Amino acid sequence: MISVCREHAGNVKRWRDGQMALRWCAAGMVEAGKQFRRVNGHLHLPALRAALEREVAEHVVPVVHNDQVSAA
Repeated sequence: MISVCREHAGNVKRWRDGQMALRWCAAGMVEAGKQFRRVNGHLHLPALRAALEREVAEHVVPVVHNDQVSAA
């Protein structure tokens, strides 16, 4: 992605301000995004997230401070 942004921004002859640099960087990222590939197993990510949240919820121990119970 960085090399595509660099090539894309190489077309600029005179940089005016930071906003212009951000616009060109964003345009380069859009171009680079066209070349990205999906992660293998991306359809299983929601199930993985749910399993991780269940696992974390089982191991959370309540902590008592000043007679109040909160999750730590």
